[in-house]
Amino acid sequence: MSAPWLTILGVGEDGAAGLSTAARAALDAAEIVMGPPRHLALVPGGGGTRIAWPVPFRDGLPLLLAQRGRPTVALASGDPFWFGAGSVIARELDPGEWRALPGPSVFSLAAARLGWPLETVPCLGLHAAPLSRLRPHLAPGARLLATLRDGDAVAALLAYLDGAGFGDSRVTVLAALGGPRERIAAARDLPGARPPAGPVAAAIEVRGPGAALALVPGRAEAVFEHDGQITKSPVRALTLAALAPRPGERLWDIGGGSGAVAIEWLLAHPSLEATTVEIRPDRAGRIRRNAAALGQDRLSVVEGRAPEALSGLPRPDAIFVGGGLTAALIERLAQLAPGARLVSNAVTLETEALVLDAHRRLGGDLLRLRAERPQPVGRFHGWAAAYPLVQWSVTL
Repeated sequence: MSAPWLTILGVGEDGAAGLSTAARAALDAAEIVMGPPRHLALVPGGGGTRIAWPVPFRDGLPLLLAQRGRPTVALASGDPFWFGAGSVIARELDPGEWRALPGPSVFSLAAARLGWPLETVPCLGLHAAPLSRLRPHLAPGARLLATLRDGDAVAALLAYLDGAGFGDSRVTVLAALGGPRERIAAARDLPGARPPAGPVAAAIEVRGPGAALALVPGRAEAVFEHDGQITKSPVRALTLAALAPRPGERLWDIGGGSGAVAIEWLLAHPSLEATTVEIRPDRAGRIRRNAAALGQDRLSVVEGRAPEALSGLPRPDAIFVGGGLTAALIERLAQLAPGARLVSNAVTLETEALVLDAHRRLGGDLLRLRAERPQPVGRFHGWAAAYPLVQWSVTL
């Protein structure tokens, strides 16, 4: 196999001084060196023709691919495969076309400056993602590391933390780590100074009276905005257990209501994906707000009626029907997603009859639930039963 034509090279703020022997050799042998102007300035000299990577980033991919077959270096920050450009570039190439020479990531450098054990600290790339992705990680005593677009974004971070009930958090801003311009300062000191111009890291020690999200499904209904159309907490926990999310899988949530099931599916693991289908525009808007508030902006919301709205959607591994179950929908789901795990909860007698008939024909598991909560009875209390529920789960 011929040698790769492309080297994806991670560059730190120390520039050429921090490069390994292999990295220097790749630069010296390159006919083309391509990267953002900031990275090109960090490694002056060496190599052949220099091409500034345009904005937006995706516009630079055709320019890079046009160099195929010529010794080329693509410059990126630190470790290109940790919230960097590496994975985006590699997706466009065959495995034998490229190699990577990473440098220390900003997270590694930040942890080294602070003395934090990196294996225990969630690391988030927020330089091109909403701050709401912090929400699942916000808990008193937690430590977090996040990349931000620049020093001006620190004010937005502080405002977000305050709005979430964690305004007492200690935030340290780390800029140009590993280079001669390195700067570490408490965020509260920045308003009186000039904020760093380039990308920065924020180290957050979470404090404040805000409520942390539970780590397991079945989170309280109060966590979600809803109009009463929401799978109740205990049932939701059992529903997620039946859906059995596994890394990398996709969920269809049909009849999303508040979006609670799809959002809790996504909260289970960062590699999970979900699409919710909701016919009512007001509820679809509510689902989007819930997803944004809980840091799950990758939830896809489709407005429409199933099964028509399912056409063209990526095939799911699991399906939850929260409302509108019909025999025709079951048949269509079996055609669209054979092998997927289907879960449906029936409350009404009509839906229960439909579920029992489907179980007779298709098999699967049935579970009947009857929840009771204490209610006042005069000066005393008694158990008040909610409507019984039948849960049907099956592999299509």
